[in-house]
Amino acid sequence: MQHKMKKSGHLLGVGLDNTDGHKRITKADRFAIIGGSSETHERMTETVTKTFETLDQRGKTLDQIEQQELAEIIHKNNPGK
Repeated sequence: MQHKMKKSGHLLGVGLDNTDGHKRITKADRFAIIGGSSETHERMTETVTKTFETLDQRGKTLDQIEQQELAEIIHKNNPGK
């Protein structure tokens, strides 16, 4: 019996403004946030978490959403805008 693995999208956020030497990594089932200053890392994590909440409310996954719609959701959920 052959099982097919369901393909699933994953978001990766990379922060490049770290100057304090700390290595920040946040991993979840559907995303990973790596690097950044404390503020940037926290903001990216919040943005991605809220983005997946919005997708869940719409009944969609990363595989089912157009890039433009995803970009709009991410922008709307960015607390630093």
